Amino acid sequence: MSLKKDSLIRGTIILAAAALIARFLGIFQRVPLDYMLTEAGGAYFTAANNIYLLLLVVATAGIPSTISKMIAERHAQGRVAEARDIYRAALLFGIVTGVIVSGALFVCAPLLARDNPGAAASIRAIAPALLLFPVIAMMRGYFQGRQYMTAGGVSQIVEQILRVVTSVALAFALLSWGYGDERVAAAASAGTIFGAVGAFAVMLAYAVKLRRADAADRRHAAAVRRGGRKLRYGDIYREIFRLSVPIVLTSMTVQFFYYFDTQFFYRLTESYYGTRELTNAALDILGMKAQTIAGIPPILAVALSQSIIPVISSAYATGNMREVSRQASLVLRIVIFTGVPIALALTAAAPSVTGLLYTPGGSGVVAALTAGTVLQIVMMTTNSTLFGLGKPRQAMYHTLTGMAVKAALSAAFGPALGVYGLILASTVGFLWISWFNVLSIRKVVPISVLGSRWLPYTGAVLLASAAGFGIDFAGLRLLEDLPFKLACLFTAAASCAASAAAYLVFMVLFGAVTRDDAASFPGPLKKLFAPLLRIRAR
Repeated sequence: MSLKKDSLIRGTIILAAAALIARFLGIFQRVPLDYMLTEAGGAYFTAANNIYLLLLVVATAGIPSTISKMIAERHAQGRVAEARDIYRAALLFGIVTGVIVSGALFVCAPLLARDNPGAAASIRAIAPALLLFPVIAMMRGYFQGRQYMTAGGVSQIVEQILRVVTSVALAFALLSWGYGDERVAAAASAGTIFGAVGAFAVMLAYAVKLRRADAADRRHAAAVRRGGRKLRYGDIYREIFRLSVPIVLTSMTVQFFYYFDTQFFYRLTESYYGTRELTNAALDILGMKAQTIAGIPPILAVALSQSIIPVISSAYATGNMREVSRQASLVLRIVIFTGVPIALALTAAAPSVTGLLYTPGGSGVVAALTAGTVLQIVMMTTNSTLFGLGKPRQAMYHTLTGMAVKAALSAAFGPALGVYGLILASTVGFLWISWFNVLSIRKVVPISVLGSRWLPYTGAVLLASAAGFGIDFAGLRLLEDLPFKLACLFTAAASCAASAAAYLVFMVLFGAVTRDDAASFPGPLKKLFAPLLRIRAR
């Protein structure tokens, strides 16, 4: 287990790789469950999972990001002893929070499942995982503040492997023994507990290794002795809560939107669908299929959101505004060049991708939700940039107003458009938050993402998406004599490959990417763009 410090690019790659593996493992959890559970069972699992994820964000998202920022600033300023005090206080907070949130979720499960009573068992089955996750999150925040991203990445992969394996195994076992949807969905939810235990074991191993490395580092030991005043827990918690409340609210945006949709789905859309069975089917598609696939494009943005905070915080704390501007521009450029085309490629290939992974049907919902992640990506990275700049309240205000916009538009669009109305409301909410975030960043530092190249970039993305959509549409019809899953596999591969190839070619052909852009990319992206840039230069 290496403890080499990670740069922004390296740290982002590590976190993105871990998140990508975790996301695909999550898909492979939902795929067998989609076949094992009926539509009602899928609705139980979705309701429990979204409630759990929302509480997990509330219990863990704000504090670790705050810890990351506070640790990075103090190490940059040589106040190492203060950083250690902060870490101890954060661990204590994680222990207490885990006990309270886990117990509250278990006790309140019937109340949370009042619109979908069968979900109560799944909610209770997943509650014990919250005992450990707050502590795990504090440890990850500390390691990110020290710019050791590998620890969090490895723990995330181990967590997902154990969660997926145990979730599917437990669900299959109960299904084989003749239990119904309620118990099978609860067994699938319980797999999260095993993932939490595995993640904690990994973080504990890295913590021991880092402690030994610090003890052997004489310069670190000297920094501890002279590294700032002794902090009281009361002072630490005041600083943490002052910074973390805005981060909690902004970090929970996506999960709040998903939770809102599942919690109020029946009230807002049952009049549109007419029957509980059709409403269950729509919710099953949204939760089991669309939300899972739509989670793939933002993976890089999630990784950047975690790694950019300590980098920008360190530069901002030392007054290096040129570096702050450079890093803020770079992070937006990376997500726009990579995350956006992934989102649109999956949108174009939604029929074949959905058919390949799940039972037939629902590709329209998948495409609609996945397309909206373009704005979700921008929202995530701009939120983290504002945190690094010490402007969390601006991000919080934008998020709160965006949530209000989402709620109001869902109430207006849900009864008229069903699940598509809820998705449209979410997309507008993401746009609202992203727009005001960018305006706030530009008041602090100048950022240059594409400059005058927005038009050629947009053209490249649209043409690449059109190529993917055309191949997906034609492929499913040309290969209809093949077994359905095989036809979807070939079509999805061809569609995504065509989108990727067309995107690279059009980006260079239209001048949307330059040699300077390519020079700032990670190694694999450099290798992709370099030959095309040489050809264009001739």
